[in-house]
Amino acid sequence: MKKVNTNISVDPTLKHNATELFANFGLDFSTAISLFLAQSVREKRIPFEIRMETPNEKTMAALKEYSEMRTHKKKYKRYNSFNDVLKEIK
Repeated sequence: MKKVNTNISVDPTLKHNATELFANFGLDFSTAISLFLAQSVREKRIPFEIRMETPNEKTMAALKEYSEMRTHKKKYKRYNSFNDVLKEIK
């Protein structure tokens, strides 16, 4: 199979760590990247889940509070404008 050269930019530490990992599987860096690309094309998707990190406790508390406020709107004061909010906090 004919091959083409492709240049990618990656963090040097990431490349080093990945190269060591791939070597443990008997793969060089280029072969491992080719496997990733082939699997992506075969599955027509990124072949693993990509997600954000779990929010920290402060963010989780804010999300919980937001959900509570949406569910029980009458328990919370509402404002007609941002200026009304500013008047109250002055």
